[in-house]
Amino acid sequence: MRKSLSSFRPSRRLLFAAGTAAAASTVAAASASAESVTGLTSLGNYGSGVLGAWERQARAISSEAQVRKTRENDGVFMFGDSIGVQDGPPLARQLSQLGISVAVHNWAGRPVTPAVDALDTWAQDYGLPHRILMSVGSNDIFTPPAVAAQVDRTMQIVGDERTVYWVNVQAARTAHGPGVQVSDQRNSAWINLQLAEAQRRYENLRIVHWAEHLAAKPNRLARYLRDGLHPSMPLGQNARNGLIVDAIKAG
Repeated sequence: MRKSLSSFRPSRRLLFAAGTAAAASTVAAASASAESVTGLTSLGNYGSGVLGAWERQARAISSEAQVRKTRENDGVFMFGDSIGVQDGPPLARQLSQLGISVAVHNWAGRPVTPAVDALDTWAQDYGLPHRILMSVGSNDIFTPPAVAAQVDRTMQIVGDERTVYWVNVQAARTAHGPGVQVSDQRNSAWINLQLAEAQRRYENLRIVHWAEHLAAKPNRLARYLRDGLHPSMPLGQNARNGLIVDAIKAG
């Protein structure tokens, strides 16, 4: 019998490690009233704030011709958020050098649910290639319980014969106070646990371990993230894209 998400404990150190020490040290140095300077009008139900309107934010969406070409050549469909908008072009160039075409649907600020809506639309309109890249989840720190059902929905859309590569998340936004950073980190770990549990149930789900990569060395958080969330350029961008390329090459 498979375990439920509630059966996992915070002792799964690698999923919680990235950013925890940095956030904790900030808390120790800050005053108890630090949240008054975060700029957040509400901490929401999970301490990270409330997701704002994202529909007017920057986006990068491939043309219909590129989508159809990628589908015909059995390339990669990518669905992402602001990290995808930033890092998608160099990633596409790297994959192109391997003979893999990419069609993207990247939209800054977008959480998982509308990203999966976009996947469903492309599946119906164009059909799907055998590789799907999900570079979303960072904007779900505001409502982390929503992720598990959307991972299941993704896997139902793609079916058993396609592979989904899903990049896990690391957030501890330095623009906000220490309490928010700790909440960001806790909610990131919560999202990553849901992805880890899903991988136990779906043989064709591959997790790209961005959070663990950041946790592997103490200096990576500061060097690879420019604001506690988005990869620095080019160092963090190259590191994250490299993990994605390696995962796709591994199959």
